[in-house]
Parts: sequence; C-alpha cells; structure tokens
Amino acid sequence: MTEHPAAPVPDRLFDDEREQRWRARFTATRMSRPGWARDAPDRSVYTSNSSGTTEVYVWDRATGTHRQVTDRRSGTLTATLPPDGATVWWFADTDGDEFGHWVTEPFAGLTDEATAAAAVAGVEDGYPAGLEIGRRVVAVGTSTDDGTKIWLHRGDGPPEVVYTHAEDAGVGALSEDETLLAISHSEHGDSRHPSVRVVRVSDVGTVAEKSDGEGKGLTPLAFAPIAGDGRLLMLHERHGREELLIWDVLADAERELSLDLPGEIVADFYPDGRSLLVWHTHAARTRVHRYDLDTGVLKELPVAPGCIGSAEVRPDGTVEYTCSSAAEPPAVRALRPDGTDHVLIAPPGERAPGSVPVEDLWVDGPGGRVHALVARPSGVEGPAPAVFSLHGGPHAADEDRFSAARAAWVDAGFVVVEVNYRGSTGYGSAWRDAIEGRPGLTELEDVAAVFDHCVESGLVDPKRCVVEGWSWGGYLALLAAGTQPDRWAAVLAGVPVADYLTAYADEMEQLRAFDRALFGGSPQERPEAYRVASPLTYVAEVRAPVLVLAGENDPRCPIRQVDNYLDALAERSGIEPLVGTSQGDVHYQVSRFDAGHGSLVVDETMRHIATEIAFALRAVA
Repeated sequence: MTEHPAAPVPDRLFDDEREQRWRARFTATRMSRPGWARDAPDRSVYTSNSSGTTEVYVWDRATGTHRQVTDRRSGTLTATLPPDGATVWWFADTDGDEFGHWVTEPFAGLTDEATAAAAVAGVEDGYPAGLEIGRRVVAVGTSTDDGTKIWLHRGDGPPEVVYTHAEDAGVGALSEDETLLAISHSEHGDSRHPSVRVVRVSDVGTVAEKSDGEGKGLTPLAFAPIAGDGRLLMLHERHGREELLIWDVLADAERELSLDLPGEIVADFYPDGRSLLVWHTHAARTRVHRYDLDTGVLKELPVAPGCIGSAEVRPDGTVEYTCSSAAEPPAVRALRPDGTDHVLIAPPGERAPGSVPVEDLWVDGPGGRVHALVARPSGVEGPAPAVFSLHGGPHAADEDRFSAARAAWVDAGFVVVEVNYRGSTGYGSAWRDAIEGRPGLTELEDVAAVFDHCVESGLVDPKRCVVEGWSWGGYLALLAAGTQPDRWAAVLAGVPVADYLTAYADEMEQLRAFDRALFGGSPQERPEAYRVASPLTYVAEVRAPVLVLAGENDPRCPIRQVDNYLDALAERSGIEPLVGTSQGDVHYQVSRFDAGHGSLVVDETMRHIATEIAFALRAVA
C-alpha cells in the first residue's frame, strides 16, 4: 500500500463569528425522541451526544431522573426497552464495525464492577437483522457471511434457530399475544423487494405467506396491539409507490388502504388498534395524520411546523414526535389529545444556532423531473461557489430537515445543492428502482441535469463547483470524479465505494445481497455491470483534486477497496494540484479515522467537516 498524503485539519475555518456558530451547531446537545416500555411507559430510553459522543440514556419520567447507560470509545447508537422496562438493551459492536450482540443491564444501573450481560445467551454474534422483545418471547435476527438466522428465546429455555437462509432476511413483527412472528425475507433473491412469511411461535409452522411478485416488495410494520388480533400492518407497492395494507393473517384477508395523499406513506397502530398514525412524505417534507380504520377518515394532526421525524402514540393518545427544518434545529414535542402542543423535553445547554431555509428546485432530467433542495448563503449573489451534496442510501432522500453540515457549508459561502436523484425514496417505486442494472451512472445523469440548470440560471459558478457525499453519496462523488471530470473543481468522498469488486468481496453479507438485487446478480454473473459502476475503472480520467475520508472498521464500504483506489490515484498524473497545502501541490488527500461507517464522536465529526470545507475552499480559491 502506498503512503498517501494526509489531509490536514484546520484549527479554524473562519476568523469571525461564524467560527463559534458552526461549531455550536455540532456541540449543542441533541437527543433522539425517547421511546418507552410498553407496560411501564414512565420508563424511556433515548440517545444523546451530551457526553461528546452519541450514547444511550434512560429517563424515569416518574422521578424526572436521567442516567447515561453506555460510555464507549466509538459510541452507541441502538437501544430499546423490553415491555416491563426493568432492563435496557443495547447493541454492542466493536469500534463501529456493527458486528456484535445485544446486551442488557438493569434500568436503574449496574452495581459496582458489574458489566452488561448478553441479553440472550447463546445467540451468535452477527450484524443485526431485527429484534422483537415480548413478555415471554424474544426474536433476534443475526446476519453473517453465511446468511441470516432468526432465533427464538421462549421463556427460560435456550434460544433456538427457527429460520436460516443464505439470502437476506430479518425479524419483522411479533403479535401482541406473542403467538405469531412475521419474517421479512428475500429467498427469491431480491432483497430490495422482500416477501413476508408469518409463522407460529409455538412450533414455527407456517401460518401464511405473501409475495407480490417481481419488483414489488412487502414490508411488515406491526401487528395490531390487541391480543388475539391477527392484523398485520404492511407496506406494499402494487400501484407504483409504497402504500398501506392490512393483512389479517388468521383469516387470510387483506385490505388496501387508499389514502388521498401524494408521495409515500408509512404508519403504525394507535394503542387501541382502531386508528393509524400515518407519516406522509412528499417533496422532501413529512407530516403526520391520524387515519380512523372504522370510518376511513384521514385527518392531519396539528403538530408544530417543520418536517416530522420519528413519532409514536403514548397509551393516553399523546403523540410524541421530533420536528425540524433546514432553518430551525430539531425539537422533541408532544401533541396531547386535546390538541395542545408543547416541547416535551429540551436537552441541556444552549440550543443550536439556526441556519437558512431551503428552496425547492425541479429540473427536467433524462428520467423525469428531478427534485433538488437549494440553500443560499445570505448576501451572496450568483454565480457563487457551490457544493453538490449527494445523499447516501441510495434508498434515502434529502429532506427539509436541520443539518449542521449543510449549515456549515452555507456559512463558508457555498450554495448547497442536494439532489434527490433516481434511486431516492419518496418519489415512487419507478424512481427508486430506475437505477437497477445501471447504478451510479444513472444517478449522475440527474446530478448533471441539476448542475446544468444551476449554471444556466446563474445560480452557481461552473468553475467553482465541488461534489461531495458520504456512503452512497461518497461513491457517487468518486464516480463523478472520473466520469464527469470537467464539471468539478474538487471531489470529496466520505466512506465511499471506490473499487466495487473488492467492496463486494469484503462488505457485510446484507449489502452483498443488496448489490445482487441492484445489479441483477453477483460480480461473477454481471462482471461488466460492476466494472462500469466502479470508480476505480475511471481513475485515469480524474482531473480535479480528490479528498477521501474513510473509517478503518467500516463493514459497509471496507477500507481495503478504498486503499486500492488511493493507490491507483497516487499513480495518476494530470490531476489539478490542490494549492496552499503544507505538503506542496498534492492532487489528493486522505483522512482515515478509527471508527466504522462514519463517527458518533462529535469532535471527530467536526474534524471531518472542517477538513472537507477547508479542502473545498482551497480548490475554489
């Protein structure tokens, strides 16, 4: 492996009030929406960065006390409570590698020198593939290179493997009386469009199967929260977008819920099982509704302005939710049944400074109209420098939510353009699936269409545009470096796919299954499709300076394939040098960090942002 030039981390980005402002957005304490124990709703769990690293916390609402549960070098992201709230469960991996097992400790805390114990002793380590905790039954999914296993732990007995398959699968939902288990699976070989099997917990016999056929997935969401009720709420895409379906698995009867809303839908049951809490996403904004299953009446809830994040209904009917916008940082709020709405809980310390709003941009692209969000710095007239920030996923989307990273780019004087390219969710099944068979190049056609529109309208300076992204967005940025070399003044790629063949060999099996579904087969079956989608293929065409940020323990975009790309880049000539560096006029730099697919440590995240923006500023100077 070649020794690669390390990207410097600037001590400061700005020499005025912007320095304090951008840092305050990252260091301000933030928290997730607290979840609660089903039978003990005063006991809640959430994650927060208040220690400087994202960790797990519990909140006893009855006493008002909070306790930090985890304290690990690379942080902890995933936690839940069993129905009785007596313990807290969290997923223990190693330094962000996502491979590990569930552990548990008392809600009130461990005694001196005690440590968290395996939540279900005997379950193998693996990547998580779903978890359902009942009162007497626990279903745990694990994924390894051998495929997926689902384990059932009944009562005090040892866990039993009740499902195993080489293809991707996962725990879907457990019925309220814990007699039925829904499994999401891709035994047909297409993990992007799964099928559903419901089995009896007692003997794992199949109760019902449902598949909508090629290219149409089914996703189990939740069983009705009533003992003996066999209604399973699911997502289907029979009509070109994700919509709601209630399947009574005991009666083998189904009911499609046709809601008169554009965009896409997801939902959960109200505690009485007679209504649904519905998230409606359209044009990068999400709002919530209540749908009465008896009357068919749909009513938007009077929640606070902004884009709604997570939401859940308390036993008394209160809807607790998070909301934010590009201009306003997130808040955790509660909408009571009487219609009053208030802040549920505010993290300690100063609230993060706000930023500028985003504007909608619709551009005609080769596959249809492309939706983008644009954030403009105050007082900056075009044509301005710009960063085309490409989201990860690819099955995700940029939305009108608060982003400390977007705000930092705006503070640095960049117009921020976020493109919901083909492959993004929220715009229908055809848009999401349009990249199948030809990923990477398809998305970049949409990015190019938005780029050209922004140039023609005088919004951005074509000589001072950089492309940036993390994960799938980082992959697209590297691919753009070689396939669109004349468009970009710099390329910034965080935790990217860089060498697709090596990435496939080294990545977690769940992503190999995803890639097979995306490409239509493995690299052995579709070698040309993988070759044309790999940034490594086009390294000889790279012209702009490149910054790569990579995690040493990343299971999704592993480090070996990043090193392969950097080694090839090191041999290149003809790349525009990045001026003003302590290493001379280098044409690429790398920032390696000791974590996985990104970092949960606030200081590390700020180093990443500072490194990216400083690199871009040098490139467009």
